[in-house]
Amino acid sequence: MSNEPVAHSAHAPHAVVTGSSGGIGRAIASHLLDQGWRVSGLDLAAPTLSHAHFAHVAVDLCNADALAHATGALEDADALVHAAGVLRVGQLGALDHAGGELMWRLHVDAATRLADALVPAMAARGRGRVVFVGSRVAQGLPGRGQYAATKAALIALARSWAAEVAAQGVTVNVVSPGATQTSMLQDPARAASAPRLPPIGRLIQPEEIAALVAFLLSAEAAAITGQDLAICGGASLHR
Repeated sequence: MSNEPVAHSAHAPHAVVTGSSGGIGRAIASHLLDQGWRVSGLDLAAPTLSHAHFAHVAVDLCNADALAHATGALEDADALVHAAGVLRVGQLGALDHAGGELMWRLHVDAATRLADALVPAMAARGRGRVVFVGSRVAQGLPGRGQYAATKAALIALARSWAAEVAAQGVTVNVVSPGATQTSMLQDPARAASAPRLPPIGRLIQPEEIAALVAFLLSAEAAAITGQDLAICGGASLHR
C-alpha cells in the first residue's frame, strides 16, 4: 500500500468504502481511485462515481444478511473504510428512539460485521488497514447523545481490535471530523441543531478528510494504530 499515485492494475490495492455515493465516503473513494486503488463502494444509494476501477455494491448496511452476502466476495480487501453515517438529534424527554436504533445499526453494528468479515483475512496475509469515520461529537454534545454514543463506540472498537491485530500488520484507527461541508448539514432532522463553525472560520471539507484517511491507509502509517485522530479545524482545542 502506498500513498503515491500508481498505475491501475489487477494488483492494485483494494479498498472497501461504505457510504461511497455521497459526502465523506464519496470523497474518500474518489481520492483512493486517484491514488491507484481499486475501490468497492458499499451503499444503498445509486453510485455517483464512474471509474474503471470502482465497483458499486448495492447493499443495506443495516441488513445483517445482505451485508454478510456482500462481504463474502470482498475478502481480498486490503483496507476497510466505514464512512456511511446519519445524524438524528434529540434532547432527553424528546429522544428519537427509532433514529437512535438506526444510528447504532449503521455506525456500530455495520462496522462490527464488516470488520468481523474482512479483518481476519487481512491479518492472515500480514497486512491491512481499517479506518472508521467517527466524529468530534463523540466527546459529548447537548442534543446529540445518541449520535455521540455510537461514535464513541467506534473508538472503543478500534482500540480493542487494534490491540488484537497489531502484530499481524493490521492497523485500526478512527478519523473524527468536526462540522463538515456535506449534505448532512441540510438534513431537516437536524434543523434545531445547527453546526458550530470551527476556529479556522470555515467548515471542514470532505477532501481534507479523504487525504487524512488515505495517509492512514498508506505504508508510511504502519506505526499508527488504535488512535482517534481529530480533523476539526481547532474545535477540540477548548474542551
